[in-house]
Amino acid sequence: MRLRNRRAFSKPEVNIIPMIDIMFFLLVFFMLSTLYMVNLKTVDVSLPQAKNAETQLKASCLVTMKADGSLWLEDKPITEQELLEKAAAEKRRSPQFAVVLRADQNMDYGMIISFLDKLKGAGITRFALAADNGR
Repeated sequence: MRLRNRRAFSKPEVNIIPMIDIMFFLLVFFMLSTLYMVNLKTVDVSLPQAKNAETQLKASCLVTMKADGSLWLEDKPITEQELLEKAAAEKRRSPQFAVVLRADQNMDYGMIISFLDKLKGAGITRFALAADNGR
């Protein structure tokens, strides 16, 4: 029986390249999975389709108008007067305040314009209309 020479043993090597690959994969996985975990507190409405709609994640105030004319601030119902008061107060605190209006595609156009006019009357000059880009 032949035994190995103890002096011929090489030191064990730790190869970190596969570990770096796995860590990079996990980093990418968690980055992508958190993008889909963004929970917008909104009420479901049928948004109009627009091919060139842009996704903006810096919405200060997300307002939803359902087809029946009801207003929702994020996921809570709110009256028009309360919403205008809150928006005006927030505008005084932050000059970059903006309102994003998510209106049902079956809404009367006049109701949307009337609401936007009331926002402008309350001092809100930055607002946007939400659309579904179909992606």
